[in-house]
Amino acid sequence: MYDVLIIGSGAAGLTAALNAKQNGSTVAVLSKTYPTHSQTVQAQGGINAVLYEDDDSIDIHVKDTYKASCGLANKDNINFMCKEAKDTIYWLDKIGVPFTKNESGNIAQRKFGGTKKIRTCYSSDYTGLKIVHTLFDQCIKNDIKFINEHTLLDLIIDDNKCFGVIALDIIEGKVKEFKAKSTILASGGYAGIYTNFTTNSFSNSADGLAISLNSGLNLSNIEFVQFHPTALVNSNILVSESARGEGGYLLDQNENRFIDELKPRDEVARAIYNKIKANEKVYLDLRHLGLEKINEVMPQERRLALEFSNVRIEKELLPINPAAHYSMGGIKTDINTRTNINSLYACGEIAQSSIHGANRLGGNSLLEIVTFGKIAGINASKNAKEIKTFDDNKSKELLKQQNYIKEIYSYKNEINFYESKEYLGKLFFDNVGLFRNEENLQFAINELDKIKSNISNMGIQDKSIEYNKNLLEFLEFINMIEIAEVIVKTALNRKESRGAHYRDDYPKQSDTYEKNSLIRKVDKELVLSFEDVL
Repeated sequence: MYDVLIIGSGAAGLTAALNAKQNGSTVAVLSKTYPTHSQTVQAQGGINAVLYEDDDSIDIHVKDTYKASCGLANKDNINFMCKEAKDTIYWLDKIGVPFTKNESGNIAQRKFGGTKKIRTCYSSDYTGLKIVHTLFDQCIKNDIKFINEHTLLDLIIDDNKCFGVIALDIIEGKVKEFKAKSTILASGGYAGIYTNFTTNSFSNSADGLAISLNSGLNLSNIEFVQFHPTALVNSNILVSESARGEGGYLLDQNENRFIDELKPRDEVARAIYNKIKANEKVYLDLRHLGLEKINEVMPQERRLALEFSNVRIEKELLPINPAAHYSMGGIKTDINTRTNINSLYACGEIAQSSIHGANRLGGNSLLEIVTFGKIAGINASKNAKEIKTFDDNKSKELLKQQNYIKEIYSYKNEINFYESKEYLGKLFFDNVGLFRNEENLQFAINELDKIKSNISNMGIQDKSIEYNKNLLEFLEFINMIEIAEVIVKTALNRKESRGAHYRDDYPKQSDTYEKNSLIRKVDKELVLSFEDVL
């Protein structure tokens, strides 16, 4: 039994772990993969903060963030994050994140889309990776326990209070119980549902969100999925916004610029997609920057372009397309990272902390996960210290999940779920993607119903117990289907266009929908509503 158990080992989970440990709690981090495999490493471009107030201010950062949210964020929450940003950067710098420095020896900054000022700190174009590596090093130094290669199956909840989790030990193939006084969910977002049309890793499959929904947690704003404007054609590997922030151009097939490259991501992505739908190619042009600058500020982009597209970006145009990248919605939390279940907290991309609203600014994701990861760790630790007695008996959820896994082994294997997973990705990109409408959304719902009705016929071929990746991937697929249904139904319910949610049958923003969507399950049925932005 632990004081604080954290699910997920990206930057949010690692920050929470460090802060809970430093507050005197016993801490464990449970993760499906390993910290250095987390989705945080995809945040290449940088992290926002007002460090130098001669030409910028916290107030401007707040206004930029709120404007991008299209009215669906809490100004107090944004203000808190932006005020904390400078301390967040200096803390990361102090523990060893190798931020790029300018000629004066200060932390360098670049401009990102949707902002009025230059405020994005960076470590070349490896910012998220460097942050994760540094946090992981610090966790090791602080003797924090890591429980890797365990996938979440269920939350242990009794009388509206969380007592830990049930997870599958992937290596041993055993269902295990992990009790804790406080639990933090930090397992990432759900853009990975757009299989083959996403920048996300294969392991990003909305597990935490699906299990949270089925455990009685409130979800919010799940219809808002951000599509990154620039991913490599065919592979959909991310080309960081740093490429445009450093002066890269977007060109059509006639080599003409057709949009301001640093407009908000939703606008840029839709402009690119319209070109592609018209059978035109779109390119990122970095040739004018020169090899020396490219090697200095975006060496990873150069390497990825060469390895996966066989393009030398200092000499050639780079073919790009939009891809699902980030999810603005998630578990509804307050400014203290609390959920509607006692002793259960959420932070990072899995949480809807009323910061990003309908559209996230580049550079704000890393800031949010570190800022609120800290809050989650401290508050979970404080909560654990207040709990004096704890029932450590086996939970009913343990037996339930053991039986569930046994049941899956008995499923028929008549339909290849891998093919259904790929179909789901294309279905969603085409119908629940950058442009949406009633007809396409309803078509997606009907197709999802067909897939759901055949789950018991999509059983696994591999019947082994130990390290059964076939089983793991089937569990992931079920979670993806669960949240896919929520995405499409919330998108259908919001009859307007706002931020990343664009409906060509309702192309204007409506005051009626200046509300957050709320999703919960009651008697196994989805219940959708709207609530005022608080």
